[in-house]
Formats: sequence, structure tokens, C-alpha cells
Amino acid sequence: MSSPNFIDYVKIHCRSGKGGAGSVHFRREKYVPNGGPDGGDGGRGGHIILRGNQQLWTLLHLKYQKHIQAENGANGQGNNKKGPDGKDVVIQVPLGTIAKDAETGEILAEITQHGEEKILLKGGRGGLGNWHFKTATKQAPQYAQPGEPSQEKWIVLELKVLADVGLVGFPNAGKSTLLSVISAAKPEIAPYPFTTLTPNLGVVKYKDFQSFIVADIPGIIEGAAEGKGLGLRFLRHIERNSLLLFMVSAESESISKAYKILLKELQKYNPELLEKPRVLAVTKIDLLDELRLQKLKKTLPKNVPSIFISALTNQNIETLKDFLWEQLSQANVSFITNK
Repeated sequence: MSSPNFIDYVKIHCRSGKGGAGSVHFRREKYVPNGGPDGGDGGRGGHIILRGNQQLWTLLHLKYQKHIQAENGANGQGNNKKGPDGKDVVIQVPLGTIAKDAETGEILAEITQHGEEKILLKGGRGGLGNWHFKTATKQAPQYAQPGEPSQEKWIVLELKVLADVGLVGFPNAGKSTLLSVISAAKPEIAPYPFTTLTPNLGVVKYKDFQSFIVADIPGIIEGAAEGKGLGLRFLRHIERNSLLLFMVSAESESISKAYKILLKELQKYNPELLEKPRVLAVTKIDLLDELRLQKLKKTLPKNVPSIFISALTNQNIETLKDFLWEQLSQANVSFITNK
């Protein structure tokens, strides 16, 4: 997935349907001079519903649909006929979508499974017809309930990409190149920073017909958590990754320093990101001779498993895939154990 049409944030105005009014009606037949009340109930107003769709990767289809309104419920009728319910409006969204109240920021719904449905705004209930209010002392009630009003609010839909492995690194660290080598994804690659302007997803095929998904986000720069560069807008896409693969170029002055800067930006954005399993990949090792490589290994941070790779020459790429799969398996076991 790589496209200028990748939209991960939209703001829409939603309104559910209002409930239909109950009917005030009395039975009228030729040989029934004192027919009682038979006013039917009003129909329910339509809901606004979010539904997960694994075929969608972006919110582009909602970019120009600013107003979404469900149908009102119909009024009740005589002979105890209930008014038809208003039609629900189902908004299809990609997995990983969060719906928030635009004014308060409150999270209203979160969609992570295909076919999962959450009601964003409930339609108003239909009013009761006058037959409900008949009593021994009041045989002919002249009133019925009105339908409940609709609900409306501005909703923000925010997409957080679902992937197993998130690539974290500075611009031009080789993230897109790695993704193109280990998967069928075809991200734009060029020898200058910020080639990647939107998240890219790639499916990595593994042994025994197994696979995992890798997400490449635009490069992070120091100060990204304060809004510098492109990192802030896309940092949320790694919040749902099971494993973070930090990528630092072998050309860096200090691998340890670069890693700590990336770690610091994630911590400032969301401290919970540091609880995720992480791996450090030193990239572009084809640019180093053996002597410089040995010196570099002595400067690596001690508290994170690391691996040296070259996407250009495929050096250690299969080893990296094995290592990522092993780490993902451990992460999944831990997750299941903690539930």
C-alpha cells in the first residue's frame, strides 16, 4: 500500500434518524360503535454504524462525504400498525479505525476486526401509540408519545495501521528498501530524505505458508513528537504494531546515539510504545569493510537485540526474517498469557 490517496484522518458530521411519532387512532368499523384505541407505535430512527472492512486500507472514500444522515422512523398508523424503522447508515472503514467526538476528543468506537460493527449514533426510539395508554378509567386516550429526537455530532475518524512489525528510523535509513526486498510492496525509493510520505504496508511470506505484515512510516527526525518533520502525523501508525524494528544506517556517527534519539521521540509521543518488543537493525553494512564493522559492533546499545543487514546485497535478510518471526511468536505468547 503506497499511494498519494492514502487518507488516515477525516472529519464528518453524522446525524441519526429521529423516531416516528405514535398514532392517536380509534377502531372504526360498521358494527363496532365503541371501538377502542388502536394507534400504532412509531418506527425507530436509523442508526449510524461503523463496520470493519479488511478490503479497505484508507479513509479516502469518506474524504468528500462530509455529511452522513440516517433515515427517520415513520409515524405509527391505525389498526396497531407500527411505522417502519428508518434505514441504518453503515460506514465501511479499514481495520484500525478509531472514531472520536470532535469536540471532546472522547473515543466513541474502535474497529479492529473484519465485519465488526459499532453503533456511533443511535436512532431515536419510536413513540408509543395511544393503545398503550388505555386504562379501566380512561378508555379513549387522546394522546400518544412523540418519537425521540435524532443525535448529531462531528466525528473524527482516525486510522492507525494494523501491522505486526513497524519500521522506525530516520529518513534515508533504508526502511523502504528493506520493505521492497522482504515483501511484494513497491514503495518509492530514492537517495534523499523523506522519499516516503505515506505509510507503506508489505506482507512478508515466511516458511510453511506463514506470513506477517510490516509497516514502513515516514522517517522520524529529532523533535518529531513536538511536530517537526513528518513523524508526528504518522507516529500513531506504530501504536498497534506488535514489534518495533529500529533501523539505523551504518553511516551514522553513533549507532547508540541515533537509537536513543528515536527511543526518546517515541517516549515523548507515547510512553507505552517503549513497552513493545524491539529489535535494532544496522543497515547499509555493504558500505563498510570488515575492520570498521567490527569496531561498530562494540558501540551498539546493550539492552536491545541487534542484527547487521544490507538490503542491497541481501546480507542477513533471511536471518532477519527468522529473528522477527521468533520475536513475534514470543510477543504473541506473552500477549495470550497476559489476557
